Amino acid sequence: MPKGGVNAPVPVAAEATPAVDPRLIVRQEGIKGYVGEFRRRLSSGELGSLPVVLALIVIWAVFGSLNSSFLSAQNLSNLSQQIVGTGMIAIGVVFVLLLGEIDLSVGSVSGLCAAIYAVMSVTNGVNQYVALICALLGGAVVGLIQGVFFAKVGVPAFVVTLAGNLGWNGLMLQILGSSGTVNLPGNDIVSRLYSTIYSQQIAAYGAAAIGVLLFLAASLADTRRRRGAGVPYRPAADIALRTVVLAVIAFLAAYTLNQYKGLPLALLIFLIFIVVLDFVLRRTTYGRQVFALGGNIEGARRAGINISWTRISVFMICSTMAAIGGLFLAAQIQSASQTSGGGNLLMNAIAAAVIGGTSLFGGRGSTWSALLGALVIGSIQSGMNIEGLSNAIQFMITGAVLLAAVVVDSLARRSQKAAGRV
Repeated sequence: MPKGGVNAPVPVAAEATPAVDPRLIVRQEGIKGYVGEFRRRLSSGELGSLPVVLALIVIWAVFGSLNSSFLSAQNLSNLSQQIVGTGMIAIGVVFVLLLGEIDLSVGSVSGLCAAIYAVMSVTNGVNQYVALICALLGGAVVGLIQGVFFAKVGVPAFVVTLAGNLGWNGLMLQILGSSGTVNLPGNDIVSRLYSTIYSQQIAAYGAAAIGVLLFLAASLADTRRRRGAGVPYRPAADIALRTVVLAVIAFLAAYTLNQYKGLPLALLIFLIFIVVLDFVLRRTTYGRQVFALGGNIEGARRAGINISWTRISVFMICSTMAAIGGLFLAAQIQSASQTSGGGNLLMNAIAAAVIGGTSLFGGRGSTWSALLGALVIGSIQSGMNIEGLSNAIQFMITGAVLLAAVVVDSLARRSQKAAGRV
């Protein structure tokens, strides 16, 4: 019984200090708020893309100091094209990792779909657009099959996709036949998508301007929506700062590309996929379901999320992106062969997603991880090749970088648990 009798007022919870959104602190305290928020994020393990950005800066500084040609416009332009195939596959891997799962079949799926396109369009004379659609549908069907075994039958994703890695590779060899290699003519749709470069300077600068304006418009629209809903929103200074930083990066990249040949169409397509699928993950109900499922499957089930369908759809997206990446890789070497999808492609795709900042534990990541991770791996390979170092050293360094990324992810997750954010 409360002191003072039955009718004595009971202390209310109004005296408790409500949680303050970090964006409100930033808006009220200015630069001091930014510094405080940055420290809070670091202490709670919310590192974001900071580690990989710092790693990329170090890699470029080291190789740039060893050989000036590394940072030349020609090498950076070539690098931006070479990472597209692996980067596309890595985008799909990001989706699966967000569930806390893994797909070990993406390399074989990429080779299989490249073989489907090459055999249909070159060997059998099928219309190249029809062949392209069939190759993409082939990737989606593969993802559907693997997703059903995982989500409906209950076979672990590791086992399903490991079996798929072997099975789809065998199907690719069967499709290619005795010749083993089908050369692309060079003027087909896939080859043109990879090799086309817009030499007009307005193309690169225009793409940069459109990207910056779209980011600004999306940020302002989000702020307007949040303000109308009465929830915390980013202050104008924050939006302006982010827009300026993005503009500097975008126009510097456009300037560099224009110093060589211009804007590669493959890079533009890669960036479009990143932006569109990032929107799907961040701004749609489906994307929130994917994050929820990776963060807490039991909580997602109680929230009414269709667990099976979400899992199946994620594996379909992953395999379709593997198909797209495989087509770009085939266009890069102008052929589909028995080695397509093999080598270290699988490891590079998974490593790109993880190095870029996607958590192996699920629930945290972004499609931009594929770009950052592919840039790190591509930069290491490019720098090593310029220095004339062997593949053995490349593998060891890439493995060390991957291990470092996983260690950072583990430490960040531990910090988040200590801060009560997991």
